Amino acid sequence: MSAWSPLIRTVECAVADLTSVARGKVVSRADFEALRGCKLPSVVLGVTLTGGEPAAVFGTLLPEAYGDLHLEPDLATAVPVPGREDRMSVICEPTGLQPDARRFSPRAALRRMIGRLADAGLRATVAPELEFFLVERHADGLRAAGVPGGSGSREHALEIASLERTSHFSAYFDALFAACAQQRVPVTGHAHESACGQYEVNFAHGEPLAMADAVWRFKRLARETAVRQGFLATFIAKPFLDQPGSGMHWHVSLQHTASGLNAFSDTEGRDTPALRHFIAGLQHDAPAALALFAPHDHSFDRITRGDASPTTASWGGDDRGVAFRIPPSSAANRRVENRLPGGDANPYLTLAATLGLGQLGLDCAAEPRPVPPALPRSLGEALDALEDNAALRRVLGDALVDLYVGIKRHESAERQAQAQPRQGWDVLHLTEQA
Repeated sequence: MSAWSPLIRTVECAVADLTSVARGKVVSRADFEALRGCKLPSVVLGVTLTGGEPAAVFGTLLPEAYGDLHLEPDLATAVPVPGREDRMSVICEPTGLQPDARRFSPRAALRRMIGRLADAGLRATVAPELEFFLVERHADGLRAAGVPGGSGSREHALEIASLERTSHFSAYFDALFAACAQQRVPVTGHAHESACGQYEVNFAHGEPLAMADAVWRFKRLARETAVRQGFLATFIAKPFLDQPGSGMHWHVSLQHTASGLNAFSDTEGRDTPALRHFIAGLQHDAPAALALFAPHDHSFDRITRGDASPTTASWGGDDRGVAFRIPPSSAANRRVENRLPGGDANPYLTLAATLGLGQLGLDCAAEPRPVPPALPRSLGEALDALEDNAALRRVLGDALVDLYVGIKRHESAERQAQAQPRQGWDVLHLTEQA
């Protein structure tokens, strides 16, 4: 902190909730340095997207009295706030309470998983691909965003990979990528995707915690930049039923710590048994993990309707219809692409589950199933599978699983109480937060 510019007067303490919302507080630099972080009421860990307080959470997992948490900063994540030369932003994890509040932290769960890989002599390299929509809110729901500037031009038909359509939003992407550069979010490119108003952004590869931080920060920057330019950016999984949905695809490889060699291929470029074992671990518990990869009722429209999204826990080579794809690559870059997660998933939970289940497959030398397991058809079914799943409880911890299930069931019940949830609850609560 002493190395920070003397212009820095305030610090944004940001903590990730179970969706992708950044919660926290802006404090003076002096208070931040004195407290080594800041205080925040524990209620923030248990509220739903609508501010609900599930009875299954408060009084059992979290205190009803809303005792204070301490947000402990990871100073390695300190970055400038775009447009504010006087403010830094730092990613924090919750501590305090009894037992420690860190057990409810998605980021802490991912850190623990990285530690388990290290204990096994392995490290992971990951690279995300993230899809999202630029939209406008109208009385009848969402529409693809019109071209800024008042021309009235609007996309009415699929313009996949259209450079002209992409150029209409160049001011948006220029501002977004400039903000990414300030916050060390390693984006490498973008393109128009397979639906009206849909774009994909690619990221460089890196170590898991840094890349999960990057995706979490990117989603916030994308939404904030869009609002400033007069439209919305949304990561909800399927804004339009007649068009493809948005995914958060993770490319994952493992390296032996001692040698640096890829664990999924040998020196001759052939697949090793570890590749099959890793995929088998993902495949075996995919029905329960889907509650994390598809975190809202709305998310299941993407899973059940296909459109290049996987509908079973299938695996294979260069096929974008499978859940776990092995892209063409050199021996050094042999990897698995997890295509199940939607754009609305939490990156920390998604990576923790992917790495954790894959490692469990390695531990028991599991083999992929010849017939891929069916996936749940609803959030309720997926939450039931997660609640009863011993593997993901081992990976994430009982407290985090129980908190997640309690919050998501509360949100689901609230949504189902509405007559037209896609036009009401989803547009109001998911569009700018998922």
